[in-house]
Amino acid sequence: MEQMTISEASVRFDISTRTLRYWEQIGLIESAREPGYAYRVYTPETVRRITQILVLRSLRIPLRDIAEILTEPEAGKLLDVLQSNIRSIDREAEALQTVRTALTALANRVSWAIHGDFPLPLDDASVLAFVERLVPQNNWEGVCLPEKKESIRMTDLKKAEQTLEANTDIRYIYLPPMTVAAAQYTGPNPEDEAGVRLDRFVRENGLAEKMPGLRVLGFNNPSPQHEGQTYGYEFWVTIPEDMEVPAPLVKKQFAGGLYAAHAIKMGDFHEWGTFMEKLQHDAKYEIEWRAPDGMGGCFEEHLNAPSYYAKGETSRAFIQLDLLVPIREKA
Repeated sequence: MEQMTISEASVRFDISTRTLRYWEQIGLIESAREPGYAYRVYTPETVRRITQILVLRSLRIPLRDIAEILTEPEAGKLLDVLQSNIRSIDREAEALQTVRTALTALANRVSWAIHGDFPLPLDDASVLAFVERLVPQNNWEGVCLPEKKESIRMTDLKKAEQTLEANTDIRYIYLPPMTVAAAQYTGPNPEDEAGVRLDRFVRENGLAEKMPGLRVLGFNNPSPQHEGQTYGYEFWVTIPEDMEVPAPLVKKQFAGGLYAAHAIKMGDFHEWGTFMEKLQHDAKYEIEWRAPDGMGGCFEEHLNAPSYYAKGETSRAFIQLDLLVPIREKA
């Protein structure tokens, strides 16, 4: 196995350079600089470590547990982490089974109403009784009920909902109009290069003092859809309306709007897929692709940006983000 640059590792493993940089910041991996070579590289041992991390992440093991496992590779510690995650998955599976049983009971009741010419179970007279006991014990002769004929009360259903919702929470927020300075870079390690430009602008202009509640957002621009296409990243930082912005940064106006938001920790970008999938089935809102280009109006907002800039450049680390997707109410 050969050594790799961060860009090569990003392509090989299909993960962002920001994720790799973050793993390095928290001590999961490390890079080295070869004599006479312009870029820092990952040794074969580090490349193997990246593979291990990706396997453990695919098993939904948190980064803090992965760090412990790889730092102290003891069988007992690994077993504790695996069993803890099994228990978490069991809770989700139990919650899903509760919802499935309730849905099956309702579908059977509707089928019974259709074939027996009875009223649907959601009219005013019967809905409360139906909710109170979704799977009755005795009075459904001739109806195909689920094998598990236990009573499911509304409290059971609510508990199941809370368990499932906790895994992919979605908030609905309004982003106000903003004046921003945009730092964009296309090429190797675009998040790092654009981030350096943004940091320099913030420091040189004392922006953390002028804008105590400054906001930092970012998005792929351009965002490649196929392997080999050009990849770039663009950061925005809020600025006073009358502030001048020197090149290569660009001053822009953002119109604001309604967004769905999901919070993640740095590095958990795989949750974009789960988040988008859940939005596809939202009862009230639908995705509204719009400007800025790149990710169709989607953003990643760095929630700890004000405290990060207040600490100075040596603390460079964005640790929590909101994934933001533009939405509108369904007609």
